[in-house]
Amino acid sequence: MSAEFRWGEFLSRPNRFTLVVAVEGREVRAHLPNPGRLVEVLAPGRRILLRPAPKGRKTPYTAVGADLGAFLVSLDSTLPNRMFPRFLAEGALPELGGFRIVAREPRLGAGRADFLLGRGEERLWVEVKSVTLVEAGVALFPDAPTARGRRHLLELARVAQEGERALVLFVVQRPDADRFGPNATLDPWFAQAFCAALDAGVTARALVCAFDGRELHPLRLLGPETLVLPAPCAPAPRALP
Repeated sequence: MSAEFRWGEFLSRPNRFTLVVAVEGREVRAHLPNPGRLVEVLAPGRRILLRPAPKGRKTPYTAVGADLGAFLVSLDSTLPNRMFPRFLAEGALPELGGFRIVAREPRLGAGRADFLLGRGEERLWVEVKSVTLVEAGVALFPDAPTARGRRHLLELARVAQEGERALVLFVVQRPDADRFGPNATLDPWFAQAFCAALDAGVTARALVCAFDGRELHPLRLLGPETLVLPAPCAPAPRALP
């Protein structure tokens, strides 16, 4: 690991965006760029990878990763969106071959999508979701109830029903998943919206990645055959046209 990084020990989380960690015996605060609950990741005593913060910021560090023993999990929920253009350019998403980014954060209904892609006359709306929760090999989203995430899916469902293409991409920021699906136990409303989106024609994929402390490295792309869905939700597998 580069000398610019430091290791700390997780002590507490006083608010959504702040951690208290021990660094060489001193308690310091670190910015956490992730509003999720992260209960399974931020266990007491967990080693946290820290990057020095820019001068002038109140917290001296940013928490970028958590050491789960066999691998690092990224703690930055904005990293998947920043990495998406590279994933697209380097062919990590083969079904998107030939597509290019037309707009970032384009307006979609009352909110915004993450990306609008184009390929000739075709358009594809893309929503990217950061996943850090994996249980028994299943990558689950969300790890905290998300009304915003539900609205995003319903907007994708709407454009799909109108004949446009739409994709929700779950970027799994750890390497130990081989299936994926909505976290129906934690957020049944999101799961309901996810099922409705699939039924409307929205495509769902999960990109499982390794994290090296700086970047995500794609390992495998999970398709509809790996979806784990709540019992009432059983759509036919859909390929991206």
